[in-house]
Amino acid sequence: MHVYLDESGDLGFEFSKPYHGGGSSRYLTIAFLLASKNDCVHTRRFTRKFKRDLNIIPSNELKGSLLGDTRLQTFAGRCANFLRDHSECRVLTITANKQNVIQRISSDANKLYNYMIRLCLLDEIKKYDEVRLIPDPRSIKVKSGNSMVDYLQTILMFDLESDTRLIHNPLESHHSLDLQFIDVISHIVWKHHEYSHSPPFLTLSPYIKFKHLYF
Repeated sequence: MHVYLDESGDLGFEFSKPYHGGGSSRYLTIAFLLASKNDCVHTRRFTRKFKRDLNIIPSNELKGSLLGDTRLQTFAGRCANFLRDHSECRVLTITANKQNVIQRISSDANKLYNYMIRLCLLDEIKKYDEVRLIPDPRSIKVKSGNSMVDYLQTILMFDLESDTRLIHNPLESHHSLDLQFIDVISHIVWKHHEYSHSPPFLTLSPYIKFKHLYF
């Protein structure tokens, strides 16, 4: 099983100023694409076609934050149909309202990030023998890396009594259509919470599994 993950929002806790005005995002979303190695061909084909239809140069990275509302809605509509027709490719998301995080947690954003991954992902992967965890190393804004995998592996072994072996396989997103796919979904979910009532999210939400934390 391959798990591609990306996040939207930031890991700061400065709420006395507006977001993009010296303040932090109020919400943090982490999104996951779960698919076997063979099934990833479907998400790559989807992303490649979407870029081609939008006249995006193939070598250029597709990023949700650079797409306007119209293009996000187009992506959401197509992605909803894709996920309906390809149940073997699953999308999970978790969004935290950082304004409700208590001080002792907010002082270590690394632990919050890892905890969110634990809550959303581990029950979904504990039945597999081997899981390849594939983040974009540029997107992890705190020092997670191997400490994240060690933490998740420990929870799998001791709390969930699972023999699942985690393999940490960072991959820069401009080299991965799967990471670009989940980047756009992460942005759609985050934008819905940060700015409220996003039509692309409402289109996509019936076809993804999402959790809320500290709401």
